[in-house]
Amino acid sequence: MDWDKLRIFHAVASAGSLTHAGDSLHLSQSAVSRQIRALEESLNTTLFHRHARGLILTEQGELLYDATRAMSKRLDAASARIRDSEEEVFGELRVTTAHGFGSLWLAPRLNNLYAKYPDLNIDLMLEERVLDLPMREADVAIRMKEPSQADLIRKRLMTVRMRLYASRTYLDQRGTPESAEDMAEHRLICQGTSVTQVAAGASMVQWLLGHGITSRLNVNNYFGVLQCVKNDLGIGVLPDYIVEWETELIRVLPDIESAEVPVFLAYPEELRQSKRIAAFRDFIVEEIQAHRRNLEADQR
Repeated sequence: MDWDKLRIFHAVASAGSLTHAGDSLHLSQSAVSRQIRALEESLNTTLFHRHARGLILTEQGELLYDATRAMSKRLDAASARIRDSEEEVFGELRVTTAHGFGSLWLAPRLNNLYAKYPDLNIDLMLEERVLDLPMREADVAIRMKEPSQADLIRKRLMTVRMRLYASRTYLDQRGTPESAEDMAEHRLICQGTSVTQVAAGASMVQWLLGHGITSRLNVNNYFGVLQCVKNDLGIGVLPDYIVEWETELIRVLPDIESAEVPVFLAYPEELRQSKRIAAFRDFIVEEIQAHRRNLEADQR
């Protein structure tokens, strides 16, 4: 098959439109249409259903798109490895992690990374969904469990526990619970048990709900839970790493916490020699060490 026609087909399938694909390829709509027709004729099949709202892949088109998407990701990987042969750390680095960890722990620290590598471009993808690193949906991941995918280099960074926190104002107004049973008199702010989250957090919420709590506020990520707690709406289930900077929050019922949640850094084996990956890995390790020192100092 003609590589140039496959490139054009991939752009059309991704955009769902001849016009939009032409814009991205700097080709006219008619030129794009001719290439697609020629590809269909060479394969003796129809690749798109055409209708007023755009183009939809046929079954045969889906098969070909799966192949061109895999090819595109492999080419991206090869391009990244070629760029990484340079001495300087620069270019795009796609990082994925969960909403809570990414927004509450990682994002406030990224300025330290940019201070060292100002030409690095971070694409931060906050997803509860586990992205496929070997297929290059991202370059590096920070996950709240050990990755199960093959061909990944993984490093255990730290552990996290879910705990109960409330604002000082809320506790002054509503009182501080002394036992799990006292939580029935308070509003619980948490991620719902049906929301994608670490099992330890869901188990803790389920256990708390068994103590007669009637008022609850569900939020689908920990950043939202934190904002609700800071605005005096109730007592929230939050990861313990927030206390480093959220000094106005008070821990409630200190004997109650989730099981440990391991935090792993992972990246594809093929990026082992990547200078961008090495720079990000070293940055994360340094920040974890500083985080631990700060927590230890607060506990003295």
